[in-house]
Amino acid sequence: MSQSHPYMANSAEGSRQALLDGIGIADAEELFAQIPADHRADDKVQPVPGIKSEFELRRLIEGRLRGGVSTDSHISFLGGGYWKHHIPALCDEITARPEISTSVWGTPSSDHGRNQAWFEFASELGALLDLEFVGLPVYSWGCAAGHALRMAARMTQRSVVVLPDNIDRERRLVIETYAGYRELGGSLEIREVAMDPESGTVSLPALQEALGDDVAAVYLETPNSWGVIEHDVARIIEAAHAVGADAIVGVDPISLGGLASPAAFGADIIVGSIQPLGIHLNAGGGVGGFIATRDEERYARQFPTLQVSIAPTTREGERAFGMTLFGQSSYGARELGNDWTGNSVYLWAVRAAIYLALLGPAGMRELSETVAANARRTAELIAAVPGVSVRYGDRIFKEFIVDFSGTGRTVAEINAALLDRGILGGHDLTGSHDGLDQCALYCVTEAISEDDVRQLISALEEVVPA
Repeated sequence: MSQSHPYMANSAEGSRQALLDGIGIADAEELFAQIPADHRADDKVQPVPGIKSEFELRRLIEGRLRGGVSTDSHISFLGGGYWKHHIPALCDEITARPEISTSVWGTPSSDHGRNQAWFEFASELGALLDLEFVGLPVYSWGCAAGHALRMAARMTQRSVVVLPDNIDRERRLVIETYAGYRELGGSLEIREVAMDPESGTVSLPALQEALGDDVAAVYLETPNSWGVIEHDVARIIEAAHAVGADAIVGVDPISLGGLASPAAFGADIIVGSIQPLGIHLNAGGGVGGFIATRDEERYARQFPTLQVSIAPTTREGERAFGMTLFGQSSYGARELGNDWTGNSVYLWAVRAAIYLALLGPAGMRELSETVAANARRTAELIAAVPGVSVRYGDRIFKEFIVDFSGTGRTVAEINAALLDRGILGGHDLTGSHDGLDQCALYCVTEAISEDDVRQLISALEEVVPA
């Protein structure tokens, strides 16, 4: 006898028969007749007893989650664009409130407080970046970089963009998607610049060779995807401007608590991830990317994102918040907008606003200095393990390359051994770039304690042959 599922209305016998009658078949099996027999499951697949209560379902899921491996269950040295930072409880508390988490786009009730929170996000991030015009966040850092490159192409009416050849693979793939395909028209050509192997930064001679009057923008990151702080940001920006190109810089906002913003060196557009600003890892999805520029109409007119502004009302002393340049976004103009901006993460803008308000300028500076000190001290201790070395250790912020090639063991073998000891080792960089075989990218933030580092060093001394 068939039994209806409490969470699936269509599993009720009456509903099932109504569906069959509606499409004119006697049995659902007829829908699958077109699938070749060798593509169908055989009789060896055994049905699993159904879960008939919410309690049983919850116990099953929680049991499986407890048995998993995560950055909470293990000591984690993973980074690569998604970083484990401490998240103040207040970020969770406020964003979980129903007036924030359940607000509906486009209704008057959803605007009460929401627009102000978004405005605060833009103001706080603008102060950190030393820029005035900040859009609401898009889906990721890669999306922000892709939008920024297309903004530059529209402004310059050029079609070539210059990128360092060591950009994180995921971010590079997203940028390639935004660049488009030649067959569709309006595409961008990506021109790569080699890294200087001695410094781990952009090679200035290689950059000069890549530049020309067809270049719309030069994009660089600092710290870059190897964790290295670019020391020639000003010269790179000057080189871009010399050929009439825009300079776009990707940053980790946490680093700006201690480092000068690229805006101080003349960067035109700054992009990056807001994930470090109070946002959980969420399995790497929907972590937020920002775009910021100077408050100049030339740039403002090219933003594809939503902007929130503040203005006086007809009542003396009263202020109101509202959308600025709404009509140039895909929300206001659909396919005629500057770019499609779906999958934006506006709830995370509220989280980031809370985080930045809690820390303030002094807190961000202390956090940046703490992260850098932790990372550099950890790098020194790892480099003291026999057969192990660290590259560019004097230029790192919170990530760094660990070279295991002198140990005789692969990164995969070392990571497997660390996992057995409750530690998530760094990302394996083998095959990602010339000269990085048997190297790993390690990350250290304020969430890594002295105890965690001691456990890592002890584990490495055990698994690496003396």
